[in-house]
Amino acid sequence: MLHEFLTIHRSDLIQRCRVKVAQRGPPAAGSEKLQFGIPVFLDQLTTALRRLGDQPGSGFNPGTAVALPSKSEIACAAARHGQELMLLGYTVDQVVHDYGDLCQAITELAFESGQAIQIQEFRTLNACLDDAIADAVTEYAGKRELQIRDDSDRQLNERLGTLAHELRNHLGTAILALAAMRSGSVGLSGATGAVLDRSLAGLRSLIDRSLEDARLAAGLNPRHQLFSLNDFISELLLTSSLAARARGCSLSSYAIDRRLAILGDRELLLSAVHNLLQNAFKFTAAGTEVSLNA
Repeated sequence: MLHEFLTIHRSDLIQRCRVKVAQRGPPAAGSEKLQFGIPVFLDQLTTALRRLGDQPGSGFNPGTAVALPSKSEIACAAARHGQELMLLGYTVDQVVHDYGDLCQAITELAFESGQAIQIQEFRTLNACLDDAIADAVTEYAGKRELQIRDDSDRQLNERLGTLAHELRNHLGTAILALAAMRSGSVGLSGATGAVLDRSLAGLRSLIDRSLEDARLAAGLNPRHQLFSLNDFISELLLTSSLAARARGCSLSSYAIDRRLAILGDRELLLSAVHNLLQNAFKFTAAGTEVSLNA
């Protein structure tokens, strides 16, 4: 009978499964990866087949009801196995193959040993496999979705924390500079005024960058439009000159042919070029010039 065959060859079947898992490639498989999967499921399958053989007068009639172990037994073990495989970095198809390996190992060893498998026994095997695979995949998918959501929330919190920290630094500096000016002891055109200019320019850069990141993360389609290149450059010169002065350098541009135009997302392009200019001001020596040309 098949349950006796499984009991006798239990170690051999488990080892065959481990070899099959290892042959599929990364992630690398060790004995601990199968500890709560195949050995437990094999014992449950053996129990189900033993119950089938113990049914009075069953005679392995194809019409005999399949005697499965408790649904909770298979569900708990399979769910735990699915969760472990997810934590070890396995894909969902590897979870399915993990149980399919046992079916293949049983049929291969039975063929090699000349062990006949009755129809009702094979039906029991398939029924147990179906339940185990369904529960393992369900648990895997649930835990995987939870992990992705947790990772996404953690990354969002980290980005928000960094943004808030940078905004607070710039805003705090601007408030101190403004308080000093209000006291009447310093002027707007002096060093304190330059500090205020630099802080406000930093705030603008952070907000522009955040808006750009939010649009890209949301998968919003670019808003393509045709706009004047000359007007585009002129706006950049106007809005970035303050940041250039705060860094002790100047910003210039050649004359642009008013007939030239750009087809694209104006706001995204404006934010991208503005960020490039901020980096240029940051890494340009004081007293030098940054040139913006097209």
